[in-house]
Amino acid sequence: MLFETRAGPVRLRWNDRGLSAIEMPELSPRELRAELAKQNGTPAPAFVQHAARLLKSHLGGAPQDLSRLPLDLTVLAPFQRAVYEAIRDLPPGRTSTYGEIASRLGKPGGSRAVGQALGRNPFLVVVPCHRVLGAGGAPGGFSAPGGVVAKQRLLALEGVTIAVDHGLPFDPVEAVDHLRDRDKALGRLIEKVGPFRLRPAALQSPFEALAESIVYQQLNGKAAASILARVVALFRPRRFARPQDLLEMPEKKLRGAGLSRNKLLALKDLAAKTLDGTVPASCAALEKLSDGQIIERLTAVRGIGPWTVEMLLIFRLARPDVLPVTDYGVRKGFALLRKQKDLPPPKALLAYGERWRPYRSIASWYLWRILDL
Repeated sequence: MLFETRAGPVRLRWNDRGLSAIEMPELSPRELRAELAKQNGTPAPAFVQHAARLLKSHLGGAPQDLSRLPLDLTVLAPFQRAVYEAIRDLPPGRTSTYGEIASRLGKPGGSRAVGQALGRNPFLVVVPCHRVLGAGGAPGGFSAPGGVVAKQRLLALEGVTIAVDHGLPFDPVEAVDHLRDRDKALGRLIEKVGPFRLRPAALQSPFEALAESIVYQQLNGKAAASILARVVALFRPRRFARPQDLLEMPEKKLRGAGLSRNKLLALKDLAAKTLDGTVPASCAALEKLSDGQIIERLTAVRGIGPWTVEMLLIFRLARPDVLPVTDYGVRKGFALLRKQKDLPPPKALLAYGERWRPYRSIASWYLWRILDL
């Protein structure tokens, strides 16, 4: 039995002894629709329907007592069964650590074994492995889609707050909740797409990142990667060209690597403006600048426009409040979200996006995702 909840799809499996699996499958919207359409056969038993109602309410923000749902634990190894029974004894709002569970079972030092048992938990939410934390309150892992963010949300339903290092300069759960509250249409899209999953790509240096952007402009990925590889090969054994190396390289060799005249001039200008300090030389120096300062400095480079810098701000620096109003995907996603035939003018999108502050980058990510639907 598959059904939708606020936390995503949930699938129940059962036999005569009770529920044999409670899964949270990571399905695309198309896969979800196809599976839901197949469910026109014999109704599920009453205990399964009851479980579905409780889980839907629980994951929708109204905590329920799930401790009485019947589970078939007979297929589990003895230690795994003991771990699950101990976890089910944890009441809502209470947490324990892997080490504490191991000690309770007479296995001091067995925290790794407890973690392995929970990593194979077939009864998500009902065997509340989200209530088990690492030493010192570290969030640890979580096997459901969304990972630690999903664990954090399930605990939040029970009034428990844990600090999570998302690798982001903002809390994605807080950002998503803010967008839900400020824009109901976007909130419905968020429910379909699921947790915010963007994580910043590594930024080698501003010079390298912008050089790659210039090479990739107006080319498909394969062709651009081939040209970039030939350009980089000119500067071996260095991993990548330095600004001074690029300025000293004869234009004939750069053109021979596949660069157009305009891209060659753009790369030379980028190198010169890196050396004169217009483009910060290091990531640390770039991080100290505001979004507006970064856009102003980097668009001074030939061939670098606002859109290129906005993509760097979102995907490399993980700045939370960037709205690329000229981006086709964002404009198309907004038109689909609002059920409009025409793409919104950039000014209109900018005005509407004021309600998303200070998380317009996260809103943009969800607008890109609507194209996947």
